[in-house]
Amino acid sequence: MKDSHWAELAREVATKAHHGQFRRDGITPYIAHPEAVASRVETDLEKAVAWLHDVVEDTETSTQDLKSHGFPPQVIEAVATITKMPGLPYEEYLDRVRANRLARAVKVADMLSNLSDHPTEKQIVKYAKGLLYLHPRPATHK
Repeated sequence: MKDSHWAELAREVATKAHHGQFRRDGITPYIAHPEAVASRVETDLEKAVAWLHDVVEDTETSTQDLKSHGFPPQVIEAVATITKMPGLPYEEYLDRVRANRLARAVKVADMLSNLSDHPTEKQIVKYAKGLLYLHPRPATHK
């Protein structure tokens, strides 16, 4: 199947899974966030992961459900990697994300999207550190 099929299916699955959920403001439908994240990535597989990046963590959807929809293993693995596990220290979480190319691209887009959505001071510091870790700038030589 074409990769664009997975992005469209992911949009449909995420829209159903997040139905009735809202952003912090209590007004904006939650699906606006995965949509914003998907708009910040380039490839269709990245877009599929972007649409799905919060479904396992924030809805009743499981990775098995994603498998049942027929999503490719690399999409499911990236979604599982982005999903925060209770008790896992943030630094270890970022190590896991950094090691998966699809997860890393989507997590960077997720952090940038969150930073553009009225973050708290604590979130700004957290995401800035995370972005520097996940997307380090190459060293410059003088």
